[in-house]
Amino acid sequence: MIHIQPSDRALEYNTLEKYGERDKKRWRRFKPEKIDNLRLRRPKSVFFVIFSRSRAFSSLQLFFFSINVATMSERIAAFDEKSTQSIPEEVLYTDVPATEIKSAASFEQLSPPDGGRGWVIVAASFCGLFSIFGYNYSWGVFLNYYNRYVFVDQMPTLSWIGSICVALFFILGPINQLVIRKMGYKYMLATGTVLCSVALILASFATQVWHVFLTQGVLFGVGASFVWFPCIGAPQQWFSERRGLAVGIAMSGSGIGGLCVSNIAQAIIASLGYRWALRIIGIMCFALLSLATVFVRPLGTARQTGGHDKVINWYLFKNPQFTIMFLHGLITTFGYMTPFFLLPAHAASLGLSPWIGTNLSAIMSGVNAAARICTGYMGDKLGRFNSLFLCTFLAGVSCLTIWINVHNAATLWAFAALYGFFGGGYVALFPTVQPQVVGLEHISPAVGLLYFTNLFGYMFGTPIASALMRLSDPPDYRAGAIWAGCTVIVGALFAGWLRVKKAGWKLIRV
Repeated sequence: MIHIQPSDRALEYNTLEKYGERDKKRWRRFKPEKIDNLRLRRPKSVFFVIFSRSRAFSSLQLFFFSINVATMSERIAAFDEKSTQSIPEEVLYTDVPATEIKSAASFEQLSPPDGGRGWVIVAASFCGLFSIFGYNYSWGVFLNYYNRYVFVDQMPTLSWIGSICVALFFILGPINQLVIRKMGYKYMLATGTVLCSVALILASFATQVWHVFLTQGVLFGVGASFVWFPCIGAPQQWFSERRGLAVGIAMSGSGIGGLCVSNIAQAIIASLGYRWALRIIGIMCFALLSLATVFVRPLGTARQTGGHDKVINWYLFKNPQFTIMFLHGLITTFGYMTPFFLLPAHAASLGLSPWIGTNLSAIMSGVNAAARICTGYMGDKLGRFNSLFLCTFLAGVSCLTIWINVHNAATLWAFAALYGFFGGGYVALFPTVQPQVVGLEHISPAVGLLYFTNLFGYMFGTPIASALMRLSDPPDYRAGAIWAGCTVIVGALFAGWLRVKKAGWKLIRV
């Protein structure tokens, strides 16, 4: 290389004249103060100049360029194949736009273990759901007692308390992912433990209807919302192949809770009074929810399951299957809880023993719990979308064919068993199809939005049924049965639409 010194600048410029005007233009681009760092190539030989301008040289350049392109194409294809091998099937084939999907590295970290510690998560989630839904399903016992002995003939007002409570279970839905990021599962569950326990104990000192409304209705409902989302979200994340079974076992806690707590509440009311019943159930909730607080944890971090960093993730509605599922959940919940709340009062209107009304709720909850495990396993074997449609549709049909014709204890028992089974299938299978619709990387905001639909149905569903019943005197429970059956069947039609959208009209496992 020829080093150009500032003192020799003019001399060197003159010597460049013999190398052509191109080198002069290259020289003029540099400012004089930067000339110290300039290095010029030695003149090329005459042979090389002639060869570089020939067609043979251009052909040689094209040959090596094509080799480089082919090599790079092979490397890119190998990288793509290696990257997609670690992506779960429900993520790889999700309908969420490609721009919304995260990197392959995050998917690899979210591969569900399908066992191991996941079963501890399932057991702890069982305890959490046992506590909040055990009380919720036993509300019919308290409702019947309040209406008869404490706040006499105030059924329309009292029915709002149970509806408000179960509706508030899902109040955190739209901001679920934001709350998870700020608090984490542990502190969410700790908050729910304190609020639920305090709510029931404070309700034992209530003397006015609005006291019960604020404690058993609002405070317990808000506390249960901090419990519900971690306990339903964690089993979804820790399992893939056996997701239906795992979610079914966790959610069977709500049915078994209703079976146990209803009888415990009735026994304590008969022996110690309803105030002590509330206090003892509050202590039970504290103990069981403490176990959930210690053991329930998510798979991975909040960012890996949280979609975008937004307060409400509206982009999920770009997925048509998610929109259909949203409407399915919204409509079905307007009728789903109506039988659980009204059957004890229906038994009393038929002149049956109070224990029959209590045991109706208990039997329905017990069958509901067994159904969640059975239908969850059935969903893994026969297809989760197929099973969701069948269970929801048959739950609605049982309202329109059996409950509407109830005139004695036998038909009431038959309806409680059938509706408990198929209704339990709906509740267990609804969360199992969610990861297949949105993918694990979007599961937390999706769960929040999908279960937020329950707020409206659970809040207004039973009061609407009660209002329809009281259009006649005495109240006609057939109106409540028609309301529940029609709303659940319409919701089932959306579940069928979702199944067709997913796999078409073919009779296959999906």
